[in-house]
Amino acid sequence: MDLTKRSQTESFLPDLCGTRALFVVVMVSELLVFVLVVADSGLTLAALPDLALLSLYVQLLTLSAAAILCLARPHLGRLPPARGAAFGYLLVLCLVCEAAWWALSPVPGELSLIELSHPQFFGRTLVVGAIVSALILRFFHVQHRWERQVAAEARARLCALQARIRPHFLFNCMNSIASLTRSNPAAAEQAVENLADLFRASLKEGSGLVTVAEECELASRYLDIEALRLGDRLRLSWDVTALPRDAVLPQFTLQPLLENAVLRGIEPLPAGGAISIVGRRDRSGCLALAVHNPRDATFTRTEGHQLAQENVRQRLEACFGSRGRLTLEETPTSYTVTVQFPAMSREALG
Repeated sequence: MDLTKRSQTESFLPDLCGTRALFVVVMVSELLVFVLVVADSGLTLAALPDLALLSLYVQLLTLSAAAILCLARPHLGRLPPARGAAFGYLLVLCLVCEAAWWALSPVPGELSLIELSHPQFFGRTLVVGAIVSALILRFFHVQHRWERQVAAEARARLCALQARIRPHFLFNCMNSIASLTRSNPAAAEQAVENLADLFRASLKEGSGLVTVAEECELASRYLDIEALRLGDRLRLSWDVTALPRDAVLPQFTLQPLLENAVLRGIEPLPAGGAISIVGRRDRSGCLALAVHNPRDATFTRTEGHQLAQENVRQRLEACFGSRGRLTLEETPTSYTVTVQFPAMSREALG
């Protein structure tokens, strides 16, 4: 399941058993306490006892509410969003108020923290709990909607970038096949079969992520078409055994880089040359795929060359954020482009 679909089916309530969500709850509650104390007593040393007592009171309510929602979250997730939120809100208020009374109620013959009757304490706690719970639940609701919006925008951006790259390489493949139709019909037929596989991959709906094995297979199909046209002028070297075969990356990451290597590296050279595709894993656990090709010393970048690389770079960033990168190394006679991405499988992405 991709990120967008997952965010649409989950409740807006986070896992309050987790450290991050619990930290947010505690901090929001403590900030509210600080505001209330400063508004009443100002920033003075005399306000410290009130701050400590109110913090104890509010954090007791907060942590109790978090524990209740943590336990009830699997059941609330089965309800419609509005009904689940309302039921969770009422559950928290009633149980937390009662728990606070039994935790802080006066003990005969001992110093008590409160001097109120049960109904009075329950009513005041209900008001405070309603305000604190409403603020925190509203925060999580807004955060959930923002995450869904970001996921939807990222998916739309990835689909748009994917769509831009499809026609470009497909038309180039058709030109290669057209040149073989009369001179080598059998080779043209094989090229059409390879192109059909490329079409199926290009038109397939989904998250836009494929495994390393699938991406290398797809790139091989494209290189087979170019090999029919260039013959012995195109030599290939694959060394991707260091990469986990089930790691994912955006579909058509290798193909546009290989197309640039063929059209602007191998094809202008009368004797052709070798393209090497090397995969490796760095010390941080990230994966890298490098495409290296020779080039003519007079080679200059063209607009199409830059657009293809920028397209790959943007799709890597859309999928992996700052952990998806594209880097270049060039000399007058060689050109190397490397894509880096985290080692994540489909199972890890959910």
